[in-house]
Amino acid sequence: MNKPKYGPPHHSASPRYTGLRTYMKLPNVNDPHELNDADIAIVGLPFDTAASYRSGARFGPAGIREISMLLRPANAFHKINPFDYCSVIDFGDLPLIPGHIHDSYDVMKEAYRQFAKHNVVPIGLGGDHSVTLGELRGLAEVYGPLSLVHFDAHGDTWDNYWGKKYTHGTPFRRAAEEQIIDPNSSIQIGLRGTVYSPDDMDAAKEMGFQILTAEEARELAPKQLSEAIRSRVGNKPVFLTFDIDFFDPAYAPGTGTPEPGGFTSVEGLSFVRHLPLVNYVGFDLVEVLPALDQSEITAQLGAAIVYEFITIMALKNRDGKT
Repeated sequence: MNKPKYGPPHHSASPRYTGLRTYMKLPNVNDPHELNDADIAIVGLPFDTAASYRSGARFGPAGIREISMLLRPANAFHKINPFDYCSVIDFGDLPLIPGHIHDSYDVMKEAYRQFAKHNVVPIGLGGDHSVTLGELRGLAEVYGPLSLVHFDAHGDTWDNYWGKKYTHGTPFRRAAEEQIIDPNSSIQIGLRGTVYSPDDMDAAKEMGFQILTAEEARELAPKQLSEAIRSRVGNKPVFLTFDIDFFDPAYAPGTGTPEPGGFTSVEGLSFVRHLPLVNYVGFDLVEVLPALDQSEITAQLGAAIVYEFITIMALKNRDGKT
């Protein structure tokens, strides 16, 4: 195959702490006309005014990019340098408007429609979880209804908060109503903690979602979870969304709605490294809140998850899987 056009600079070019703060020092390319040379685009989604408790995730993209400079290019687990197989850019941040969610959704929808038209897989850096609805809208315009693979402590399928339909706790109910995802081929993994009503999870199941609670997911080996995901989504276009509060707050304290009883960093990374090589058309990593992340461990974990997403796409390209 041809050498990918875009990737991080060679490690000997300069110390890792120098240079522009893009993800892994990737080239910043935000010209839609240059997308033909990219396979993957890192996209900042700095929006957090749909958060129901603590705001500040608008700075998540910057925090993830800053600490991502610690990452090295080769994946020791998969024995691959993903940048040998994928051309990857950092598209920068989309110009989202705080306090104006519908205008911000329009911006996301148009950008993600362009990514899909150019066969570029976007990896979004949130931002609160409301941003995923805008991403799904844009991708679904090109691919049709998507299957959702959702790692999270919370299902985000509530109908409203304070009578408002668009918050970070409602995006997947809205997405199901808009028929831009297919709940019957979607799966939510890691749900736990207190809820507003005893039947909250039952309501999501009635919508069609398959749910693996934290207790159920913890009983599965990573390869078993991988097979459950593969069986659920089949050959449909897949969007994978990962809320950093999937992890226990001991491992990811910098988030807006921490939930005790979550997964260790080892467990979560193992789940992601064993993900099936299905038809992914987009990913995101949301709810990193740097102001509550004094040691940067949450942002570092988020950056590592994003790196594993890139590796998944490289494995697909290397193995010729579609």
